[in-house]
Amino acid sequence: MSSNLAIKLRTGTHKSHTAAENVGFMKCFLKGVVDRGCFAKFLSNLYYIYSELEAQIERHRDHAVVGGVYFPELNRQAALEKDMKFYYGENWRSRQIKPSPVAQNYIARIQEVSATAPELLIGHAYTRYMGDLSGGQMLQKIAQSALKLKGYQGTSFYNFEEIPDCKAFKDKYRQALDALPIDNVTAEKIVAEANNAFRFNIQMAQELEGNLIQAIGQVLFHALTRGHHSGSTEVAAANQ
Repeated sequence: MSSNLAIKLRTGTHKSHTAAENVGFMKCFLKGVVDRGCFAKFLSNLYYIYSELEAQIERHRDHAVVGGVYFPELNRQAALEKDMKFYYGENWRSRQIKPSPVAQNYIARIQEVSATAPELLIGHAYTRYMGDLSGGQMLQKIAQSALKLKGYQGTSFYNFEEIPDCKAFKDKYRQALDALPIDNVTAEKIVAEANNAFRFNIQMAQELEGNLIQAIGQVLFHALTRGHHSGSTEVAAANQ
């Protein structure tokens, strides 16, 4: 019997997905305005978040529910280490680069659900990885163009070397979600946690807006962020 978790997650996070794309930082990004320093900070936050998320998923790889969507080929930590080295130098580990306050809260939440309700880690994994495999591929191309990057230098995060066919893998991932041995109550809790993960991601993007305004100026920032749109990465994801 299918839990229909994949469709519940998709429909249940639709508003959050659109809200995430309407954050000023992301609106500028989607329009090709990317500041190198802001992008580096964005990736450094993700380095710490994925390091924690992947450690906790690994910890629960034999869990009856979490184990059903254990796909180590999704792991981003090693790719993000390449990006940290690119932006901060070979000695980046000794530079005391810290996650932002929101990223620290995000990490604390991952640790909390891992300790108390590990199945909720699926909400965090879904929010990040499915986004990375969908709209993230478009964001990579934008960053490469805006920052004049060669190859995958500085955008290794978006490069899934172990997943040659993103669309096929996403189908496989959705099938795995639907096959999880969970009831409707647990499914709704996972959807709620996915929305929680979206909130953290939105707040992290908002944290970067001050730095971006300093880099590009208030006038340009307001010109680029005026109005509301329905979510272009969501459209891209639906077409894949």
